[in-house]
Amino acid sequence: MTQAKQSIPALYDFIKERQSNPVAGSYTDYLFTKGLDKILKKVGEESTEVIVAAKNPDDPAFILEVADLTYHVLVLMVERGITVDQIATELASREGKKSRLQERSKIEKY
Repeated sequence: MTQAKQSIPALYDFIKERQSNPVAGSYTDYLFTKGLDKILKKVGEESTEVIVAAKNPDDPAFILEVADLTYHVLVLMVERGITVDQIATELASREGKKSRLQERSKIEKY
């Protein structure tokens, strides 16, 4: 990926291409070679790092961690055979709908 800005679908396509045509020594190849458990571990680690970064006022660190999580989730999606279009369709199906979860009562401060 040589362009300065990449869309999520373009990054997904890049990762899918790397799965089909591995580049020895690349991080993406490493993740696919190690398999689902390694990919899941990285998604968990990156999720935690996003949460920690969100608690701090440093926007560049938060952006970096969200980008890392996004990349690892896309690797997981490719590994599972889930497309960006499937996620977009699911999100679109929620428009104008209430949560499937029961409404929660407001938490009162003491």
